[in-house]
Parts: sequence; C-alpha cells; structure tokens
Amino acid sequence: MCTDTGASRARDPEAAGVPRPEGVTVPDPRAPGAQGSRAPDALLPRPPGALARLAPLLVLAQMCSLQLGAAVAKTTYERVDPVVVAGMRLGFAALFLALLVRPRLRALSRAQWLGAAALGLVFAGNNLTFFLALGRLPLGVAATVELLGPLLLAVALSRRPAQLAAGLLAVCGVLLLGAPGGDLPLAGLGFALAAAGCRTAYVLLSKRVGRLFTDFTGLSVALLVGACVLVPVAAVHGGAAVAASPSVLLPGGAVAVLSSLVPYALDMAVLRRIDSRAFGVLLALTPAVGALVGLVFLHEPLGRREAAAITLVVAATVWSSQAASSRRP
Repeated sequence: MCTDTGASRARDPEAAGVPRPEGVTVPDPRAPGAQGSRAPDALLPRPPGALARLAPLLVLAQMCSLQLGAAVAKTTYERVDPVVVAGMRLGFAALFLALLVRPRLRALSRAQWLGAAALGLVFAGNNLTFFLALGRLPLGVAATVELLGPLLLAVALSRRPAQLAAGLLAVCGVLLLGAPGGDLPLAGLGFALAAAGCRTAYVLLSKRVGRLFTDFTGLSVALLVGACVLVPVAAVHGGAAVAASPSVLLPGGAVAVLSSLVPYALDMAVLRRIDSRAFGVLLALTPAVGALVGLVFLHEPLGRREAAAITLVVAATVWSSQAASSRRP
C-alpha cells in the first residue's frame, strides 16, 4: 500500500522543513469545502457592491438635488448678486461638512493636500461660473450646456465611432442654443461653457480625491479650500446686500445642502465604484431634469429652439450609453 506522505509534505511547507510565516495558516484539506479544485472563498471573485448597482439611482438623486438647489438659488437673485449666492453655497457647504467630518489637517500627506486643493479650486470656479450663467439663462439651458463637459469627456475616453458621433450630436445641440436668431445672451452661454469645463475637471479630480481618501475628509478639505477662495470675493462683491437682507442666509444654507453637500457626496461615492466615462453617460437626464425644475418652480417655459437643443443633447447621451453597453460583454 502506498502512502500520501510525500504529497502531504508538498502541501504543507512546515512538514517539509520550511518555516511557516507568522500569522499564516494552511487550510485543512479534510475541512468542509476544501475538496476538489474549489478555491478558498477569499480568492473567489466578489460580485459588484450594492452601491455600484445603485449608481443610476444615486446619480438621478444627485441631479434632482442639484437642480432643486439651483432653483432655490435663482429665487434669491432679486436680493443678492449671483456671486454672493455662489459664495454662500460654498461657504455654508464647507462649514456644514467640516462640522460633520472634523478633518485632521495635520495628518494629510502632500498628495492628499494637492488633490484636495485642486478640487477646491475647481469647486470655486464651477460655482461662480454656473451661477453667473444661471442669472442670464433658463435653468434647463444652463444645465444643458454644463452637461457638455462630462459628455465630451465620456466620448474622449471611449474613442468609438458611435460615441464620437453622439458627441458631435451633443455639440450640435449646444451650438443650436447659441446660433444667430436666438434670444439667449452670449455672455450667459460663455459662463455656461466655462462651467462645463470646470465640471469636466470636477469629474476627474473627484475620482482622484475619492481614491486618495477612504472617507469624506478629502471632500471636506476641498470645500474648505474653495470657500477660502470664493467667500472673500463674494463678501467684497456684495456683503452689504447680505447685511441689508440677512434673511437671505436661510435659502443660502438650503442651496449649500441641496446643490453642494448632497450632490458632491453622492458623486464621490459613485465615482469610487464606476469609471469617469460611465459617470458622464449617467448624467444624460440632467438637461431634462433642469428644464422640468425650471418650469415647475421658476415658471421658465422653453421655446422650440431650446427644447430641440435639449432633446439633441439627451438623445446624444442615450445613444452614447447604448453604444457603450452594446460593446460590453
């Protein structure tokens, strides 16, 4: 009768004279689940997390919260300047999140500081340009032009013919908004295009900061940096108007929660689990949500030209999404 001594020694390094590293255990082949070629549970591929599967719903919640906050912000434009509203939004958001997270600034590494500071500068630029555009454009139009940045980012990261064509279709929709014969001010469209550029940088930097930090410390530091840049500008620009009408601080706090805290937290949670291209595609309904919120809460009906442009952008994003899903195994 032959024995299995040699095979046992080959499976057990300690029996063969090789010292076993401290803290490492060898599974017993006689234990349940160790028979055959079945791998240990720790080595088996894990299914995608629940948060990744819920990414579309989380992005939809982000869009609704962001557009509702923008609607609240626009109702304050009769009392204060858009620059002041942008400063209140970023300042209150930084204050609220710092009280919740309590970031330990001295414990941050150089890479963490650089990533959070860059994101903070983008926050300041995006807030300022979008609210300046919102003062000159309907909410649905401003949201449409701002979406152009993440959509073109998704197309650039894909480099597939169908998605490139979808990106060109979206560009046509935005050009339709600013074509001669329209009644939209060029300054408003310019600010919206600047906001689109900031939004693109936000998607990339938010994903990077999400990797550098395991919690919301990075988001808190970024908001603090952005507030340090934008709040002094807003105070010099229209601090007297806030002092004359202090009741505007209440909607300013609501804008900070709806347009900053909730969307930024949801974005960072989603971007930790999906790529930037997929995130850009999921923003497809942003123009439609913005147009609906503007119609219901701000009584901003859209003309045929604006409705056609929004339809083109939404169709382009849906087309890009279908082209991506058809190539995915």
